[in-house]
Parts: sequence; structure tokens; C-alpha cells
Amino acid sequence: MNKDIYILAIETSCDETSMAIIKNGTEVVSNTILTQIDTHKSFGGVVPEIASRMHTESILMVLEETLEKSIIKIEDVDAIAVTYAPGLLGSLLIGIECAKTLAMIYKKPLIAVNHTVGHIYANNLEHKMEFPLLALIISGGHTDLVYMKNDYDIEFLGSSIDDSIGEVYDKVARVLSLPYPGGPSIEKLAKEGQATYNLPKSMMKDSYDFSYSGLKSSIINLVHNEKQRGSEIRKEDLASSFQEVAVEQLLRKTEKALTNYNAKQFILAGGVSANKYIREEMNKLCQKYNIPFHVPELKYCTDNAAMIGAAAYPLYKNNKFADYSLNGSSNENIKIYFEKFNQE
Repeated sequence: MNKDIYILAIETSCDETSMAIIKNGTEVVSNTILTQIDTHKSFGGVVPEIASRMHTESILMVLEETLEKSIIKIEDVDAIAVTYAPGLLGSLLIGIECAKTLAMIYKKPLIAVNHTVGHIYANNLEHKMEFPLLALIISGGHTDLVYMKNDYDIEFLGSSIDDSIGEVYDKVARVLSLPYPGGPSIEKLAKEGQATYNLPKSMMKDSYDFSYSGLKSSIINLVHNEKQRGSEIRKEDLASSFQEVAVEQLLRKTEKALTNYNAKQFILAGGVSANKYIREEMNKLCQKYNIPFHVPELKYCTDNAAMIGAAAYPLYKNNKFADYSLNGSSNENIKIYFEKFNQE
């Protein structure tokens, strides 16, 4: 009988201090998330120095709670996994140093996990990922479309050449004086309006890449010009117009991939995948092509350690371990990661 594998995972890439124990890459034994969102809300965004300081203050408490909920001792886990890239460097280093310390003291193998890949594997916590598949990762730092032939066998298709979709949601929310985080604020306001503003669509017809800077700039200019004229901005309608155009680009690129690649399923991942409007529209698209659509539970869409443990399991099975020289990387995107991964 195969032995069950338990992985203690650590995630501190931004403003959530999270730890989890994952069994066999699919079962969440325990998962603890301590968010800093209320602290950063008053600044209108995450302040890196404050984030890293708060990780330092809370990481041992989060470890204790995770172990208490699981009734598993560190001595009994098989490996320690940690997010090492991408993210805020100071925040990443807190998690990495904690992971290296635990791995050294308890003589456990250390597994380095890319945060974006973690978002993909969050889907494995509820629905078994069946290959080949297409995955769209949408978050505050990423808009990535990939084709997965197998575990960690990824063909990179495209990403944003400028702002990520999550980033532009936050920036548009700021322009409209909506509270942080911008994504949920925009989505809520959009439900009350109509898409009456004529906003530009980014084309790039022959590419899987995304672009949102033009859409962002057009909204900034529109709001500025209307204020100069003394005209009132219909915030609900502008939010609805923005969301419709922003999501249309996601749908268009995804549909192109669905028609050109043989996929058994399509998965959505990342913090912005919590957006109900995007979920509904993606589901409609997949129904059109009769392809199963999967997206994680809301609690696994945003940053969490459970997804890191899920992504670490295939690495554990293939003896892909890190040494104590492991360092953080603030900007290693998924394309760079897999180019490096395939060279090892």
C-alpha cells in the first residue's frame, strides 16, 4: 500500500500569512489564513514594509494554529513547501526563512513552489485535474494563459504585456474613488449599472497576449475630462462598461485557445477568479464548446497555503527538492519559471 504523503506548506507572497497541511496533494487537512487586508485598506493598497513586518509577527502563531487544527506533528509531515516567487520580496523571505528553519531542524526535504503554479493546482483540491487542459490565471499580478499536457508539463501561451487584469481593476476602482480591494468593489458596483460607455477593446488578434493599459488610460482620461467639464460620472455604468470590456478580452483569448488546443477541461485560477461575473461568462463559453469548466472554491482563489501544498505534491513525487540556498524572487513569471524548470 502506498504511503500517504503530508506536506506542510507556507505562503507569504503578499499580505496573507498562510500555512496548510495537505495530504497527497488533494486533501486539505488544515489551512490557516491570516489576512492583513484591514491594515492595508487605509493606505489604498499593500505597503510592502508593513506586510513583511506583520508576517514576522504572525508566522509562528499561524504555524501553531495549523498544527493544532490538523492534530499532526511537524515530525510526522513528509516535506516542507514554501512559495519563493513571485511576490513582495520582503514578504517572501519571511516564509522562506521559516521553511528553511523547519526543514533543517526536523530534517525534512524543502520544496520551492512558484506562486502562480500554486493558483493552478488549487483546482486539484476539489476537482481532479485531467490532462491535457487549458488554464487561465488571473490575479493582481498575473494574466496568464497556459496549456498543460501533464503535471508540470506546461506550454506557455500568453500573458499581459502591461497591466494584469487584477491590477487594472484596482486602478480603475481608485479612479472611481472605490474602496480597496478594487476588484470586489468594481464587481459590486457593475451589477447596479449598464454598459453605456464606449470603451476601447484591445485586439492583438493573432496573439494570446493580453493588454489592459489602453483600457485603463481611456477611463482615466474620460473621468478627468468629465470632471473638467463639470459633468457627472455615472460610476455604476462606467464600472459595468469597464468590466464588460475587460472580461471580453479574457473570453476572446480563451475561445481562441479552446478552438486551437485539444483540452479535456478548462480551469480558472487566481484571486480575480473569485469574480462571479467572470465565472459565469467563462462557464457559458465552456458550455458552448462542451468542455468541463472548473474553478476553485472562493477560499482557494485568493492567496492560501493549501494551493502551495497541492502544487508541491508532484514535485515531491519527482524528488524536485530545494537546498538551503533558496532565495526569493519578486518577478519570476510563469514563463521564466518553466524555462528554468525544464533545464534542470
